[in-house]
Amino acid sequence: MLGVLSGFFVVWCIILVGMFVGRREILGDHARSVLSALAFFVASPALLFETLSEAKLQDVFAAPLLVAAVSALATAALFFGIVRFLLKRSLPESLMSSMGASLANSANLGIPIAVFVLGDASYVAPLLIFQLAFFTPLFLMTLDAATSTHRTTPLGFVLMILRNPIIVGSALGLVVAGTGWQVPELVLQPIHLIGGAAIPAMLLAFGMSLNGSRPLQAAAGRRLDTLLAGGFKLVVHPLLAYLFARFALAMEGPALFAVVVTSSLPTAQNVFVVASRYRTGLTVAKDTVLITTVVAVPAMIGVALLLA
Repeated sequence: MLGVLSGFFVVWCIILVGMFVGRREILGDHARSVLSALAFFVASPALLFETLSEAKLQDVFAAPLLVAAVSALATAALFFGIVRFLLKRSLPESLMSSMGASLANSANLGIPIAVFVLGDASYVAPLLIFQLAFFTPLFLMTLDAATSTHRTTPLGFVLMILRNPIIVGSALGLVVAGTGWQVPELVLQPIHLIGGAAIPAMLLAFGMSLNGSRPLQAAAGRRLDTLLAGGFKLVVHPLLAYLFARFALAMEGPALFAVVVTSSLPTAQNVFVVASRYRTGLTVAKDTVLITTVVAVPAMIGVALLLA
């Protein structure tokens, strides 16, 4: 479990720096929104392009990828049905909280956990590819359509996709990976440097958002939504991954352990960035990221005790 603890230690160090910077107002009043915009429009597209352009598609488009897709989509669909039709939340808010209940921190925590706990970084690649290439763009496209002030035509929908930098960065990375083209080092180096700002910017912005607020505040009116989202992410998501992998695909041993551990990762910090970008579901996004990041350690230990 040293790898798990190391990953969380790094995350929380940057979050605490963000809290300190925000509390002392070192970067000014609008620092959080500026960092969120930097991550969404500039750094994240560069990071996604570099990550996906170096992927070996033939290695990741296999059973683990199918488990990642089915478990995440099923978790999101089940949660969406509850918040949309039982709790009567708006469509944009329901989409945003469903993202928090099903989108895992596959990069910043997934990679070190795969290396130190599972013994191979490739174990997290299927989840990483699925989320970067399909799941996150799917949420962004539906949020674009749901928050539009006018009815979206087919042409308008295509234009929204082309204007979304994260979707464009992901798509270009997959094209490079699929064609086998080697990006010139002179071009890749600035992309690498810019992409390196994505995770720190997201974590610093998240840390700044924690000042003056505590999770699960009754006044926000979203305590139930947050608890449900956290429960779905840390319990329902890995349970669905286990059931599908074990009984539908007959996976066992290290492969089964890997897909369940990666599905039990906490909510990704970029859920908060997306919530800030679309100005919906901020309370649930922030609280779900915080709670699942704290509780994920004992949750993963539980998974290890049950399956290892």
